[in-house]
Amino acid sequence: MKDLRKLKAPKWLLPVLTLGLVGLGGYVAYSQMQTSQRQEMRRRLQTVTVERENLPVTITANGVIQPERSVNVSPKSSGVLKELLVKEGDRVAQGQILAYMDDSNLQGQLTQAKGQLASAQAGLQRALAGNRTQDVAQAEARVRDAEAALRQTEQNYQQNQQLYNTGAISQREYNTSLADRDRAIAQLNLAKQALSLQQAGTRPEDVAQARAEVIRAEGQLQTVQAQINDTVIRAPFSGVVTRKFADPGSFVTPTTSGSSVSSATSSSILSLAANNQVIAKVAETSIPKIKLGQRVTITADAYPDQTFTGRVTQIATQSTVEQNVTNFEVKMSIADPKNQLKAGMNVNVEFNVGTLTDALVIPTVAIVRREEGTGVLLASREEGKSRFQIIKTGVTVNNKTVVTEGLEAGQKVLLSFPAGERPPSRTPSIFPGMGGGQRGGGQRSGSDRPSGR
Repeated sequence: MKDLRKLKAPKWLLPVLTLGLVGLGGYVAYSQMQTSQRQEMRRRLQTVTVERENLPVTITANGVIQPERSVNVSPKSSGVLKELLVKEGDRVAQGQILAYMDDSNLQGQLTQAKGQLASAQAGLQRALAGNRTQDVAQAEARVRDAEAALRQTEQNYQQNQQLYNTGAISQREYNTSLADRDRAIAQLNLAKQALSLQQAGTRPEDVAQARAEVIRAEGQLQTVQAQINDTVIRAPFSGVVTRKFADPGSFVTPTTSGSSVSSATSSSILSLAANNQVIAKVAETSIPKIKLGQRVTITADAYPDQTFTGRVTQIATQSTVEQNVTNFEVKMSIADPKNQLKAGMNVNVEFNVGTLTDALVIPTVAIVRREEGTGVLLASREEGKSRFQIIKTGVTVNNKTVVTEGLEAGQKVLLSFPAGERPPSRTPSIFPGMGGGQRGGGQRSGSDRPSGR
């Protein structure tokens, strides 16, 4: 043991061991760094497999909520508002009574018109019934009386003629008896004509005139009754009372009865708006894909977590040009049973125009553009390498783009780039010339750059 303790290590051995340990530590650190770099490269070089999918095709547009109809309700004639039956926010049905106007000045006219009609109807009944039997009998009696008078005067005339021929009476007395006979003949003729009229009854002309009087009286009564009916203010359509402009006792006029101009509402009673609809402006290149009855999906900025559905109800036949952009106005109904959407709210509309079946798609961010054309970077078997492949693209739906040429299902394309290979690029236009805002049926505006970060 003493001999072993006396043994000493050479002086050169300690530095050698130290250098060995340092070298071993550096090698281990270098190996770990290389492994980490390879893992980081593999992590950063993200790839995706080219697949076939069924893609819904949509066209997007911005819109606004507006009532289908909106009017300021007023009476047909100026007057005083007597009673108001609704308040702001009330939902009313078509024909529902909203208010009453004061009609006291029309009630007297109504009574007078009813009296005139009754008088005219009585005259018509008298004309249709003809003469009474008593009137005919009276006329017959007058005829008999005239006949008796004629006989008496005829006898006097005959006697006076004989006396005149013998010179017993003067010429004057003879002429007087002759005149009495002629007068009696005339009276008899008049009595016979009166009897004939009584027996014939009312003339057709008199009946027609009596009928005309009845019609005129009925027209006057209808006019007054219509004026009274107009004092009852009814809802022209189903909707919501949006504003109230007058209270009972206010004087209102008919000047804005069908107007929606806010500056002329002071003489109206209230404002009524129908059910809401969506109005959107769609680019002219997208209009051929929009059809009546087409289903739409609607989202509102006010309710970002909710979606509403609707259908196309009208497509404008005349375009509008704003800032050199030609658009067409499209109107849509909207299902909003809780009445959450208010007039004036901004919404986004997606028109569901169809489905692409079995389409070859890649993420839009994988598309790049180089001088030689639009394409993608295909993953290479050799680690860290890639190959540029030119492709032809179709429609873009959400974050995916259809590839029509250049790729096959199962190939892998890069979503990021190897170090030093990132080219400046942008997503190509799918349908040149079509306005932005269309997805699945047209072009995405702006540019996208592939990114794996």
